[in-house]
Amino acid sequence: MAIRAFQDRLYPTQAQEQALQVQLDVSRHVYNMALEERKLAWELEGKSIAKREGYLLAKQYKKTFPQSKAVHSHVLQVAIEDLDRAFQAFFRRLKAGEEPGYPRFKSYKRWHSIGFKQYRNGFKVDDRRLKVSGVGRIRVRWHRPYQGKIKTCRIVRKARRWYVSLMCEVPDPVPLAETGRVIGIDMGINSLITTSDGEQVHNPRWYREAQAELRGQQRKLARAKRGSHQRKKKLLDVQRQHEHVKNQRKDFFDKLVYELVQNFDVIAIEDLKIKNMVQNRHLSKSVLDAGWGYFKQRLLDKAADAGREVALVDPAYTSKTCSNCGALFEGLTLAHRWVDCECGLSLDRDHNAALNVLKRAGRVREPERSPSGQAWLRSPRL
Repeated sequence: MAIRAFQDRLYPTQAQEQALQVQLDVSRHVYNMALEERKLAWELEGKSIAKREGYLLAKQYKKTFPQSKAVHSHVLQVAIEDLDRAFQAFFRRLKAGEEPGYPRFKSYKRWHSIGFKQYRNGFKVDDRRLKVSGVGRIRVRWHRPYQGKIKTCRIVRKARRWYVSLMCEVPDPVPLAETGRVIGIDMGINSLITTSDGEQVHNPRWYREAQAELRGQQRKLARAKRGSHQRKKKLLDVQRQHEHVKNQRKDFFDKLVYELVQNFDVIAIEDLKIKNMVQNRHLSKSVLDAGWGYFKQRLLDKAADAGREVALVDPAYTSKTCSNCGALFEGLTLAHRWVDCECGLSLDRDHNAALNVLKRAGRVREPERSPSGQAWLRSPRL
């Protein structure tokens, strides 16, 4: 069995939205109290607090504070589990020698979700509405039917819009029929991806296209008086614009990944180190706008479900190596968009890189190298 998430939009009434906000506030307070308890126990006594003690704290909080009476106990327990996962990630990073990032106290602006651990225990689907303990029956826009057996749910607030994510247990996916086709993919900025078949996918540049509108909204936000109602409205405009750009990118890659998984048995892509690439201040915005990280993760997830293979190859010198004879193109820069080699190869540099990616995945036979091993390059053709 596998777990799948189904996310749908909620349309709470004003009273229901206030009740959801109370649940957010209570769960956030429990999270912060449990974090304070762990912090002081270690600093003063050198003692570690386990998740079990956090559950007891949540139980005591529910008995003490009146505003928590209408909040289901699972909401508080999920907040404790979120804190426990934050500490597990902290210790994992510490052990790996990375920047640890100690769990932080959550303000109103940093706490946006509540969770329920068991279906029909705090929440259930009632006809075409979602019934939540302490809130009532919330209208839902079911854009697709959920599948399998509902296990847990998470209610999330994004830019003053509410969503529910239902985690469902579904049968293991059935692998797709084999197509006998393999493909190599070069990821870039000029073209979002270029395949070893020579096809190119245009880079929509979602963030750059929205930048002019976003710039105007941010200026209005900067001019608004701090703490005013007008500032809250301008902040909401900025948040929704960023959310729109994110949804555009997500929708585009979901459709692109679907096409690749349906048509190819083996997909070879570059294992790019994006964190290192964004250190270049001239390219960082374009690299992040391209969304390579989301594309890679989405492709890995969907390929696993479909029984496809994704090969991650070393990206070093894929653009600077001749895909025919293996010669190295000396002095190749980003300004050179077309490569020519003495062996007779003449094609777009991204197409050449995609062919090298496919070869490094071990899916095609390497040609014999030319004895000279020399290559030359020229400016892009117009």
